[in-house]
Amino acid sequence: MSTKAQEVAFDRLLVDRFKGGDQSAFDEMVSRYWDRIYSMVNQLLRNSQDAEEVTQDAFIRAHRGLVNFRGESAFSTWLYQIATNLARNRYWYWWRRKRDKSVSIDAPFGADNDMTLADVIPAEVETPDDITVTQEFIDRIGVGMQRISVKHREILVLRNVKNMSYEEIAAVLGISIGTVKSRIARARESLRSKLGEDFK
Repeated sequence: MSTKAQEVAFDRLLVDRFKGGDQSAFDEMVSRYWDRIYSMVNQLLRNSQDAEEVTQDAFIRAHRGLVNFRGESAFSTWLYQIATNLARNRYWYWWRRKRDKSVSIDAPFGADNDMTLADVIPAEVETPDDITVTQEFIDRIGVGMQRISVKHREILVLRNVKNMSYEEIAAVLGISIGTVKSRIARARESLRSKLGEDFK
């Protein structure tokens, strides 16, 4: 049995113990994964205080959600996804708060849409090296956004940074919803071409 398989099996036992009412099982999960989750989040946010808060929040949410965890993925995968989503939300909250002061409006994508950091960050992040590459890639998206047309950049900012619905974008730009969808698709394709092989 591989080390990974052993970890998955041990986690499953801890989950079963927790669901059976053994609170100490969750304490063991925290001990096993705190440093790994913190390290990943800190690499993403580059801020130890935010990373600490997001890590705590990830475990709070895991504790709340574990009773409904069905085990379709490994516990570690599920936990990384929770932490990644929280980190992504924190990153974009920070970006929206700070953008007028220090970050160009031509910055990368926002949180809750089709093409977001979810496409950039692997679901299962195993090593800090993966995250380093991801952070570089996030930076490259910002550069890519500056290289696409104003029309394409505008629609991606409305959709992914402002988190507007198709209907809201249609109203703002005075175009049909169908045009909004096709323009977003073309804008993303343009951004992919500027980023070259990274998106393939």
